[in-house]
Amino acid sequence: MTLPADLDLSRVEATLRAAAAAAARETLPRFRTPLAVDNKYAVGFDPVTEADRNAELAIREVIAAAFPEHNIVGEEHPSEETGSPFTWTIDPIDGTRAFIAGLPVWGTLIGVSYEGKNFAGLMSQPFTGEIFLGMPGRSTWERGTEIRVLRTRPTRDLGQSILFTTTPALFAGDAEARYLRLERAVMLARYGCDCYAFCLVAAGHIDLVIEAGLKPYDVAALIPIVENAGGMFRTVEGKAADQGGDVIVAANEELLQAARAIYNAN
Repeated sequence: MTLPADLDLSRVEATLRAAAAAAARETLPRFRTPLAVDNKYAVGFDPVTEADRNAELAIREVIAAAFPEHNIVGEEHPSEETGSPFTWTIDPIDGTRAFIAGLPVWGTLIGVSYEGKNFAGLMSQPFTGEIFLGMPGRSTWERGTEIRVLRTRPTRDLGQSILFTTTPALFAGDAEARYLRLERAVMLARYGCDCYAFCLVAAGHIDLVIEAGLKPYDVAALIPIVENAGGMFRTVEGKAADQGGDVIVAANEELLQAARAIYNAN
């Protein structure tokens, strides 16, 4: 991807950080406290809380002040379309179920795209104090003053890999059998973690994540974090995943193709 020469990446990064800090001021005081939960679905369960809504508003305020000409898309509030080739995509709490259950594997996701391709992203987990940041050419983990460059694991053997998914229940119809076939092919499978699992791939702790039915706000921040650490972020069909869908994230190309072959086999 070629970005405009006049784009100030340091300003993009500073805005990502400021927006994440603003969100944390809304989410962290509400975490592990009694909290009203609304269900966005008439059938099924898709929770949203005051923390989700307020955090997104706080993020939008920071972005609009820094880049008023850019589009803003979020999960909880209407999109702000300006016609710009730049879009900021927000998931104020990815993993609201974990949030309301008191599990610290949720995160605030903020991604930036140019002409539909995500090039910068941040995942903030304020309870643990961690920030995962993906910028062109680099991916880093931070906690306080500690900073580490992220690199994916060198695992090439599917049978030696560690796989995460939120839950096999996400895979409907024949997709469930496809998922279970992949799970049987790996060394270890674990459930849960939401956005945190994708960051574990970037950090070199696990090898694979597979998820179904993701939206653009679920992936926008995570693609730059994973890919700038050396990983692969694709749909199960092998296409770019900037718009979400059913996705496989792998530590490297070889592992991605091995997982896709198992999942897509007739």
